[in-house]
Amino acid sequence: VQLQESGPGLVKPSQTLSLTCTVSGASITTNSYTWSWIRQPPGKGLEWIGAIAYSGTTYSSPSLKSRTSISRDTSNNQFSLQLSSVTPDDTAVYYCAGYYSSTYAGWGKGTLVTVSS
Repeated sequence: VQLQESGPGLVKPSQTLSLTCTVSGASITTNSYTWSWIRQPPGKGLEWIGAIAYSGTTYSSPSLKSRTSISRDTSNNQFSLQLSSVTPDDTAVYYCAGYYSSTYAGWGKGTLVTVSS
């Protein structure tokens, strides 16, 4: 399965970060798949943001839940992330990934999003 992130590379503080992940090689509605968003701030480790399951059920990290919205477009085989009220601390490389059968079946290459005025 292949994934590719897309979206603006620069977002102003207090605005909403919006990213889309386009999936190929598998349908996002395939049973048992979960589609995740993960980020890595500069010099730090990976942080799981949230996910949407094949069923459409969404999950979010407790620390980001109040600012996170994950949705999907089944007709285009895409899922999206919106992170509101961003600050410079949200600057990171954002990845999308597909989780299947207890392992990550595929990752996007990642996209750097910088939060700056």
